Amino acid sequence: MHSPAELDHYRNPRNQGELPDATASVEVSNPVCGDTLTLAVRVEHGRIAATRFRTRGCPPSIACSSVLTEMILGKTLPELEQITAEQVSQALGGLPPATKHASQLAEDALDALIDRLEPSGAAWRARRT
Repeated sequence: MHSPAELDHYRNPRNQGELPDATASVEVSNPVCGDTLTLAVRVEHGRIAATRFRTRGCPPSIACSSVLTEMILGKTLPELEQITAEQVSQALGGLPPATKHASQLAEDALDALIDRLEPSGAAWRARRT
């Protein structure tokens, strides 16, 4: 069962596409299901000023990617570090266990982005797990 929020983000994805002037861009994949997420951001004055994504995968992965871009827009790096897969899932009304991999893909992309934006991000990720 898909929530109304999940269906909305799948059918009308926000911030989908390329970001030619990106400050950082990352691509992550789920080796089990094969879903991939490319996440790009432009940082201005220490905040995420623009973000875009491209996802190849199941509807929940597309919905999670879309809602993630809304969640990170305007945020600082310390604020990004607080976003979890569970928060992504909850923003979509809660994902069923069979599709939790989609919110984990979003968190993996965010972790990779933080590492790209801040080389010491790997140390932060160790604290987060």
